Amino acid sequence: MPGLAAAEQDAVSLVRRVARALNRRFTYIVALLFSHKGAGSLGAVAGFAIAVVFAWKFLRPRRRAPKRPPPTPAAAPAATVPDAAEPIGDSGKVVTREIVVKRLKGCRKVTCQLLGVVFEEKIPEELQKHATVRPSVVELLLEISRYCDLYLMETVIDDKSEENALMALETSGLFRTGGLMKEKVLFCSSEVGRTSFVRQLESDFHIDTSLDIVSQLSRFIRCQLFISTVEGEQLAGNVFNSPSLEQFFS
Repeated sequence: MPGLAAAEQDAVSLVRRVARALNRRFTYIVALLFSHKGAGSLGAVAGFAIAVVFAWKFLRPRRRAPKRPPPTPAAAPAATVPDAAEPIGDSGKVVTREIVVKRLKGCRKVTCQLLGVVFEEKIPEELQKHATVRPSVVELLLEISRYCDLYLMETVIDDKSEENALMALETSGLFRTGGLMKEKVLFCSSEVGRTSFVRQLESDFHIDTSLDIVSQLSRFIRCQLFISTVEGEQLAGNVFNSPSLEQFFS
């Protein structure tokens, strides 16, 4: 403000004039002290020095502390959004490691048929023309491959069927994490060969659509999942039944 600035300048000018006057007076007193070394002179000098100190303290200009800006209110912490789990199946439910572990009953080596389980196609003849991975099983198989040693297998008619199957699996992204590789996809020419694969790998959880294979393996495999929409089948106690892979893990 203009008025306040002028007042501060007047105060500073006054202090300077008083300081000059005190300086002249102090110089005179010092000269007097050295010319008259008496006790009275010393007392006068001490008193004058005290007066100078007090005068300076009360008359010197005081700087005003700058005003601090008002504190800025702290922003509210952003809410932590948990990582979304991937939905599987038509029901929109999610698959987690806990569900996989619970359903597999602690089994760590899993073998799984492709036709009717992973692929939309259900018979080997369809696989000669094309192979289509069911989108609802991709994230589930990836989660199983992270927890278990997973092998996929199928009975095929020719080499073209193998090529179609591998291409479909790769295109769907099932090989992207490293848990499932092309070397873990096995092909044979008969159901007997598929049964032999499961036993040679010493699988402890097998998934298949063939009731004959499931029945033959029930004595050797710890747990099995029979994929079938038909209910009331005569199954061994260690064989589970479900219409689809994703429904079993839902």
